[in-house]
Amino acid sequence: MQFKVKIIDYGFSESLKRYYVTYKVTGLSMGELRKMRGLLEDPVTVKENELYMNVYFEEEYFPFGTGDSKNRLEDYLAREELEMTAYLFDLMDD
Repeated sequence: MQFKVKIIDYGFSESLKRYYVTYKVTGLSMGELRKMRGLLEDPVTVKENELYMNVYFEEEYFPFGTGDSKNRLEDYLAREELEMTAYLFDLMDD
């Protein structure tokens, strides 16, 4: 199992009135894509061999809502991508 997680968008959705992070997951086999789609609770879309998912947050838990995150954005992005990668690996191992 070799895949990569990348944050492609984040912010506040006016229409949903919620904070969100959109992740793009690449490098999954078709079987892994099917399994992942069945296991994930958040809105998930599969386009070709890529999985896209939105994770929604309350304002106090939104990872990019602090002043520090704005000053060190690359660090925060990398940490969130690593955390999601670890979560997905754990999910696939079950």
